[in-house]
Amino acid sequence: MITLRKSSDRGQADHGWLHSQHSFSFADYYDPREMGWGALRVINEDRVEPGQGFGTHGHRDMEIISYVLAGELEHKDSMGNGTLIRPGDVQRMSAGSGVLHSEFNPSPRSPVHFLQIWIEPATLGMAPSYEQKFFAPEDKRGRLRLVASRDGREGSVTLHRDVDLYASLLAPGEQVSHSLAAKRMAYLHLVRGAVRVNGVQLETGDAAKIEMEQKLTIAADADSEVLLFDLD
Repeated sequence: MITLRKSSDRGQADHGWLHSQHSFSFADYYDPREMGWGALRVINEDRVEPGQGFGTHGHRDMEIISYVLAGELEHKDSMGNGTLIRPGDVQRMSAGSGVLHSEFNPSPRSPVHFLQIWIEPATLGMAPSYEQKFFAPEDKRGRLRLVASRDGREGSVTLHRDVDLYASLLAPGEQVSHSLAAKRMAYLHLVRGAVRVNGVQLETGDAAKIEMEQKLTIAADADSEVLLFDLD
C-alpha cells in the first residue's frame, strides 16, 4: 500500500530568516495523522537566508542527518566538530545522552537549502558521535546508493537504528527497483523532479508512505533526486 503525501500538505513556517516545510509534526505544526513513519520522525526542508542560522541549542536521543541541496551549512558542536556541509555530503550526528550544536549559513549572498532528518535510535543514552561523508553525483546516477545504514556498509554513514537510507539521481526514462523484506516499511521523499513509485505519481517535494509492498519500482519522468528510507 502506498499513501501519497503531497508537498502542499506539509506544515509551513516562515520566520523571515528561515523558511521551512515540515513533512511531520514539528514545533508549531501539529497534525496527529503525521507524527512520523516508523523510526523516521522528522524531515524538514529548510531554507536559511545569508548570514543567518540556528544558534547553539541542545538535542538528545536522536539520529540527525543533514543533507544539503544548495549552498553551504556551517556546523559546530560540543564534541569539538566544526565543518562545512555541501551538496553531496551526508552528515550524521547522534545526539545520544546530549549534545549542543549550531548551524549557520556562512554565505553573505546565497541562501542554503537543506533537509534535516531525524531518526529515533534503537538505544537511548549513548555517547554522542559525529560522522560526515561525501557521495559523488556519479555514484548516485541511475542507481540507489546506500548513504546511511546500521552497519555502515558500502561506505555509508552509521546509524544507531536498523534503517537504510538510499539516494538516487535519475534521468528521464530511467528506473530503479528495491525489494522490501517482510514486515519492513519504506518512505520515499522526492527532493526534485517527477517519478512514479509502483505507478503512483510524485512531484517535487511529495513523499510516499509505503507498507505491505514487496518490491518498489521508481521510474523517472524528469531529472529527479530521490531519498528512499527502508525502515524497521
